[in-house]
Amino acid sequence: MVSANANQLRYDGRVVVVTGAGAGLGREYALLFGSRGAKVVVNDLGGNFHGQGKSNAADKVVEEIRATGGVAVPDYNSVVDGDKIIQTAMEAFGRVDVLINNAGILRDKSIARISDEDWNLIHDVHLKGSFVTTRAAWPIMKKQNYGRIIMTSSNSGVYGNFGQANYSAAKLGLVGLANTVAIEGAKNNIQCNVIVPTAASRMTEGILPEILFNELKPKLIAPVVAYLCHESCEDTGSIIESAAGWATKVHFVRGKGSILRTAIDEDVTPEFVKNVWADVTDMSQAKHLNAIGEASLSLVDVLEKLRDGKADSNAVTDTFKFNFKDVILYALGVGATVTDESDLRFLYENHADFSVLPTFFILPGLLSVMGSSLTASAIPHAKFDLTNILHGEQYIELFDSVPTEGLLTTTSTVLDVLDKRSGALVTTLSESFDENGTLVARGQSSTFVVGVGNFNGKTKASPEVKQIVPNPKRTPDASVEVKTSRDQAALYRLSGDLNPMHIDPSFSAIAGYKIPILHGLCTMGISVKAVLKQFGGDDPTLFKAAKVRFSKPVLPGQTLRVEMWKEPNNRVCFRTLVVETSTEVLTGAYVDFKKLIVKPNMTAGKDLVSDAVFTGIKERIAENEAKAKAINAVFLYKITDAGKVVKEWVLDLKNAKVYEGPVQGKADTTMTISDGDMVDLALGKLAPQTAFMKGKLKITGNIMLAQKLAPLLKTEAKL
Repeated sequence: MVSANANQLRYDGRVVVVTGAGAGLGREYALLFGSRGAKVVVNDLGGNFHGQGKSNAADKVVEEIRATGGVAVPDYNSVVDGDKIIQTAMEAFGRVDVLINNAGILRDKSIARISDEDWNLIHDVHLKGSFVTTRAAWPIMKKQNYGRIIMTSSNSGVYGNFGQANYSAAKLGLVGLANTVAIEGAKNNIQCNVIVPTAASRMTEGILPEILFNELKPKLIAPVVAYLCHESCEDTGSIIESAAGWATKVHFVRGKGSILRTAIDEDVTPEFVKNVWADVTDMSQAKHLNAIGEASLSLVDVLEKLRDGKADSNAVTDTFKFNFKDVILYALGVGATVTDESDLRFLYENHADFSVLPTFFILPGLLSVMGSSLTASAIPHAKFDLTNILHGEQYIELFDSVPTEGLLTTTSTVLDVLDKRSGALVTTLSESFDENGTLVARGQSSTFVVGVGNFNGKTKASPEVKQIVPNPKRTPDASVEVKTSRDQAALYRLSGDLNPMHIDPSFSAIAGYKIPILHGLCTMGISVKAVLKQFGGDDPTLFKAAKVRFSKPVLPGQTLRVEMWKEPNNRVCFRTLVVETSTEVLTGAYVDFKKLIVKPNMTAGKDLVSDAVFTGIKERIAENEAKAKAINAVFLYKITDAGKVVKEWVLDLKNAKVYEGPVQGKADTTMTISDGDMVDLALGKLAPQTAFMKGKLKITGNIMLAQKLAPLLKTEAKL
């Protein structure tokens, strides 16, 4: 007997019944279980693979098991008398823990030549035999609250095979039998799985090529079946295909399908079926259903839509699966950088506040519409290609519980079509739902198709279409400049918008651009990110909605200036210009917040004298991190110039970090001081107590903690 070790899967105390165990796969199963401590019932009628004759094959396998110290008994009953096989197990060992329905025969003939006897005998041995034996073992396993059952199917059953209609039907029948056994056995810890083996045996000898026959060793499949029968295996209802030291799961999938009518009282016609047949047979969005209830629920959903008049045969439904890599790639594409520590929450999946930039959720709807014929179906009178298409406007609205990974299902429909004379403006509506059916995002995308206007269409937008808002006629409340990279479009396109206009010089030249242009949505992402930083504290949970109009293209490498106006009702209007040309590229834009966190308009890029103080502090902390961490507090410095806060510095001594920008989390102590007074404080020309008493140093939070900073402020040598 094989000696046990701590990691070896054992079956000590288990009783295993293997039918058809006199040779081939069954023999390998019996030998493996016997070597791992199980008591084995070796069943075999002893006939040939046509089911004829008898032999002492079971006795030989029992002798092999006993010769190595194992325990086994033979059984010579037909599987059609499965109750007798189980009776043998009970008389010899008093229980049945594992049943492997393996017995089988062949009676191959083409369908026209299969006799009733050929059909019935195959079904008796394979399907009925497995059922009868399982039924006999069922009450025993149920009483034990434990059981493992294997049904043996075949590639012929799963895929079909010429000359095996009887065999294929029986083998696929075993899959259906196993599915139901798995469902009924769940509450009593009875698991049932299907093995689909391809192995050299007396049934396949002379059928398979010799080179393949020699590699399809049954002993290479036996460990797969052994694991499925171990108490540590949690699978049930699975179909496992295995051959030649390889295994995989097989399961059935169902496509998304197509609605064949638009109302509950409307009939289905063959003509309509013909028109949507491509959607009926489309398997690009196929999914596996785990239970019959899931299939019923989806049909109920279709019927409810038909009843409520919401069914749309022109709607497009797509799935969008994403994880932290997709989120981070998008953030990099719209300018997030590790040089800004406040951006780390968008770039590091293990960050305590790891988040998704709100505009990321434009992608599911965008990709759904781009991959469909929605726009083309909205203007059937015209033909066009990618060089005719311009992204006109974009709206995105987020709801609660925005995920950082998962699977979204997005349904897109045409919301509006306008005749703009020089072209057509098609607005699509996309709604994305999570796996629980909760609405995550709603988007509207307006596409302008050049040269297909004058079709006598309507000219006024539907009220459901979100409109842009004119910028206030006053000086912006805040302004931020962002330099784009020459590679910005090449990076952003990896998030899914692969239009060659943004990467291929020859393609962009056809559209009249000297070099590939930046995606409008990339410009939008950069701009909304700037607004979020300025008025939302970089907290995406405060974001509600955004709308922009794309007025002019941006060339990668140009500098964007985002001008912002704080408006009532938590709205921030903005526009984006190219600094080099003073061209407005996003117009009439706004971001709606749940609430605003108004950040003073920092002097972008302005160097302050006090910057050297914090540089010195950073170096001191780097030299002795342990001493800094001992203070165990977060300090926020607000540096003023002419009475306005122009820069913020954070001393995060809990993590021994010093950085410029808004605090991540909450500061224990906040100090407001002018640029010049901060320098005098560091040089010792101004005592902290004097500064505080004279109002030059304002402190909120834990005032006592500020006294611990004195050693870090002595940076005369750096000034």
